[in-house]
Amino acid sequence: MNHMVHPNDYGATLDGIRLDPAVAALRPDFAVLVIVADGLRGGPSDARTERLLAEAGRTVEHQAPEPHVEAWREAYRAFGAKPSRTRNSLEALLRRGAGLPSVNRLVDIYNAVSVRYRLPVGGEDLDSYVGSPRLVRAAGGEPFDTVSGGTPVTEHADPGEVVWRDDAGVTCRRWNHRQCVRTRLHEDSRRGLFLLERLDPMPLADLRAAGDELIRLLDPATVATRLIAAEKTVEVS
Repeated sequence: MNHMVHPNDYGATLDGIRLDPAVAALRPDFAVLVIVADGLRGGPSDARTERLLAEAGRTVEHQAPEPHVEAWREAYRAFGAKPSRTRNSLEALLRRGAGLPSVNRLVDIYNAVSVRYRLPVGGEDLDSYVGSPRLVRAAGGEPFDTVSGGTPVTEHADPGEVVWRDDAGVTCRRWNHRQCVRTRLHEDSRRGLFLLERLDPMPLADLRAAGDELIRLLDPATVATRLIAAEKTVEVS
């Protein structure tokens, strides 16, 4: 049986999410729509999610300029990353074109939304978090657990790097480049934290539309959202 949580119980999680003023100063146009969902139906990729990926993949036009991709490249350069070497998650998916990979049901859904709406989307297992998520500029040395050549390894954030983190370490390096292993959504995940991130010129209305679509496709038992902008924070539901 799925664990049911009333939306009001998400208040501590949503209220605890923080945007470092140093990140806001770097990109004052940044906004993230945070979605906390309970009662998720995980499992392996299936015919439905593979169809969603195929439909999203067909929208990719490699020859067309992608303004949101360019905006994220500029953001990466601003904190010292080389976007040609460390692509944001959206650009990495767009480069796959029609060949979007199947991972599992939950990851497939948010990747399809990412490509269809042209914005980086991250999904995390909320039960794997230690403390509250926050987006910060790293002091340097914060641990990040990943896999290299099939072997678990611990990397460390660079000074000034923009990272998502919790009390245990970095959960996503270089803003939205690569997630850690610890908080990834897996087939048994039931509570998820989803981060939909935008920069200018993407309208906030498009960000909200992407969030609505993600919620519809996930169809969780309960859900709560919060819009966090660099210059202000707005509760949306």
